[in-house]
Amino acid sequence: MKVIVDTPEGIAKQAAAIYKEILADKPNAVLGFATGSTPLDLYAELIRLYEAGEISFKDVTTFNLDEYVGLEPTHDQSYRYFMDTNLFNHIDLDPANTHVPSGLDTSDEALAAYDAAIEAAGGEDLHILGIGVNGHIAFNKPGDPIDTMTHVVELTQNTREVNARFFDSIDDVPTHAVTMGIKSIMHARKIILIALGEAKADAIKAAVEGPVDPACPASVLQLHPDVTFFCDEGAASKLSL
Repeated sequence: MKVIVDTPEGIAKQAAAIYKEILADKPNAVLGFATGSTPLDLYAELIRLYEAGEISFKDVTTFNLDEYVGLEPTHDQSYRYFMDTNLFNHIDLDPANTHVPSGLDTSDEALAAYDAAIEAAGGEDLHILGIGVNGHIAFNKPGDPIDTMTHVVELTQNTREVNARFFDSIDDVPTHAVTMGIKSIMHARKIILIALGEAKADAIKAAVEGPVDPACPASVLQLHPDVTFFCDEGAASKLSL
């Protein structure tokens, strides 16, 4: 495990450089993406590199972490819409090679098929993660089993309240989501986690320096052979660096 402390702008550039290196070595890499505000600077930098002719995604296959149950892909709060708007539509990525869990078909067969598709593609070469203030990764919340693959979770009231600002009211916020499980995530050959702000400091300390404990899902990343935590000063403020 590596921990790198930098400004948000510096983190975006350093993380994008990793993508550039991977794609130079393997143009048909399989990449895992995340939604939320945390990776937006990184996605903007990847778009900049593409527009500058320094990187290409034309042979890349992508898989996303999660999706709200019940939202059409065209809904402006769906994670498919988020990825299309903030990254996919701005680079030379074949839409047919992009995968986001279905929020409409959550059958056991569909969930298993998502993990099978990742395996059939050769497994993920790199996955990007954020982290919640309670240490959650994707929608894997504290106390959830660490051996899960893609599955449906009920969203906590706190999670729904946090996301209510994106909807007309909390009543419109979905109650469930499809998420890659911790075991699914750990199958990626390389993982980058980005944490920004002092609100993430306790979670980062638990994830990096605490015991491996389901109470902090991100702590399981200590067991991964190639993971890098990118933190700004606020997120790293409680680490013993």
